[in-house]
Amino acid sequence: MLTLEDARRVIAAAEKKAEEIDCPMDIAVVDEGGNLKAHVRMDGAFIGSINVSINKAYTAVAFQMETKDLVPLAQSGQELFGLSDAAGGRIVVFAGGVPLRRDGEIVGAVGFSTGTVDQDQQVAEAGAAAF
Repeated sequence: MLTLEDARRVIAAAEKKAEEIDCPMDIAVVDEGGNLKAHVRMDGAFIGSINVSINKAYTAVAFQMETKDLVPLAQSGQELFGLSDAAGGRIVVFAGGVPLRRDGEIVGAVGFSTGTVDQDQQVAEAGAAAF
């Protein structure tokens, strides 16, 4: 189970990394069912990135993998092309979503948005590492 304390620890580590790289973020933590557990929009983070961060976390749980790993599979001509249109547009196929595992089981995920794809991934990795 992913607790609120877990979510707060992940968010704190992600905020620290976002500050280090000077990029405010929308930070989302979801449980194993993809339901929002916690969300923070740092000062200066894009309003449009709120749902993107939540949906990156949802995608990481739904497909049990980092969203960056879906990128090559969802390109034109590839086997999962069009995946981003599934689930009412909730599927995000670019970096910034990472599953959270406890004892080898996925218990939730994190999603980040506002920066470049590389910045989102850096902050995602920092947040996940704090879990």
